[in-house]
Amino acid sequence: MSADLVLLSARLLDPGTGLLLPHTALAAEDGRISFLGGDRDARALAGPGTTVVDLRGAVVTAGLTDGHLHPVSGAERTMGVDLSACRDLDAVRAALAGAARTLRPGDWLRGWGLDPNAFGGAPVGNAALGPVLDGIPALIDLFDAHSLLASERALELAGVDGPRAFDQGSEIVCDAGGRPTGLLLEDAACELVEAVAPRPTEAEARARTAEVLRAMAASGLTGGHAMDANGDSLAVYAALEAEEVLPLRLRVAPWCRPEADDDAVAELVRLQGTGGALWQVAGVKLFMDGTIDNGTAWLEAPDCHGQSAHAYWPDPQRYTQVIAALHHAGVPTATHAIGDAAVRHALDSVEKAQADAPGTARPVRHRIEHIETVPDDTVRRFAPLGVAASMQPTHCCEFTRADHTDNWSRRLGGERAGRAFRCRDLWEAGAKVVLGSDWPIAPYPPLEVMAGARHRRPADLSLPPHGPDQALTALQALQGMTVNAAWAAGEEQEAGLPALGHRADLTVLADDPLRVADTDLAALPVVLTVVAGRVTYRAAHL
Repeated sequence: MSADLVLLSARLLDPGTGLLLPHTALAAEDGRISFLGGDRDARALAGPGTTVVDLRGAVVTAGLTDGHLHPVSGAERTMGVDLSACRDLDAVRAALAGAARTLRPGDWLRGWGLDPNAFGGAPVGNAALGPVLDGIPALIDLFDAHSLLASERALELAGVDGPRAFDQGSEIVCDAGGRPTGLLLEDAACELVEAVAPRPTEAEARARTAEVLRAMAASGLTGGHAMDANGDSLAVYAALEAEEVLPLRLRVAPWCRPEADDDAVAELVRLQGTGGALWQVAGVKLFMDGTIDNGTAWLEAPDCHGQSAHAYWPDPQRYTQVIAALHHAGVPTATHAIGDAAVRHALDSVEKAQADAPGTARPVRHRIEHIETVPDDTVRRFAPLGVAASMQPTHCCEFTRADHTDNWSRRLGGERAGRAFRCRDLWEAGAKVVLGSDWPIAPYPPLEVMAGARHRRPADLSLPPHGPDQALTALQALQGMTVNAAWAAGEEQEAGLPALGHRADLTVLADDPLRVADTDLAALPVVLTVVAGRVTYRAAHL
């Protein structure tokens, strides 16, 4: 029987060791690596239907996996005007004015990627945008996707005219007179206006998601840990796979909100393992807090504004109960925990769940997402508990500054800002560090994520590194998107390495990423991307 794919004239890089394997060719059959050896023997495996690619010395490594991203919801959120490059309010106003000129009467304006640092030291609110949005229903995602800025007209259409109480850590931010400023913090508040804003059709959402996933494959991604199943996400994945145009392997973790009762938790357990050949529900996503930039994180001591003092779950012990229930059912969890108190409570909850259910047949691999500021004693707890540290280094690179003049650092103060995104400390303490982008919060190209983990600078290299002592080595950065991602998913026996019997999920680069300079890595050309033995991206010159 002939192979489905044969790669020739290759350099095979083992991300587990950082060494080049003594082979020049690879073959795949039925989605798995079936041969490693020389070109001559590999050619003999090719038949009439085999895809044969001469790589001309390019480097093949295990497929790069983004440890935290939002493909479907991100595809929808990024359909508006991109504000991510706007560094001040003048740039924001100009971008919004340009988009407003294209609208028909009554149309909504959507934007995304708004950085609160663009407001300088002023509060984030729609008044700062001046007359640009007068009479226009507008809804703008701040960069963290935990907050929205709504125009006066959007608030009016949604009937939002003052503060409200929520069953989760959400807020309609109001001025001293009780009038909404336009800033909506966390889901329950945001959903009030999102409910009246137009949504893309099913066909539009599917087409946009397909476009995003194709671009992700072209960037070298073969897989991702999708951290939501919001809206029609699962149906979109199913439809794309049925059309044979799903180019990434995706693990999907639906959300469990604070208001979830026991029946809702049981339904999340029931969903586990559902999916298709390339996508599967595997895990549950929870939120222990919000974000530092919004004042909705959970810190041991409040920030400089007296905010970030409470958990997202009104009753943190209910969160602990849910973690226990999921752990006992064998369901891995991924908890968004940014502040030191949030991370501590998440670890406490996992530790309690493990103690109450010792000796399970297969370890349940929990993980904590983001971990933006934590003290030494918390860093040391990850490895003994077997909790993966899921980190997004480009958040540090793009949204914080080494001189602590950014909003995030100012809120925390020097001491806590000085222990930012401790990738290296967590690694050296024995934690499994998984790297990701959290797209659409930060760009998804994996080489950019790995570069940020190595140099701790923004992509344009315009600023000095923030916390250079927390930079990862070249090999560690590669492992964070290969072997460690596979370990966090419990798939280390079948993924993360270019090994016989492993999945034929492969990323092919023009040169060895371990020997390319940190500052050049993001620009390293992607030559070929392969998922389950099928080419999902091929450079024009091949």
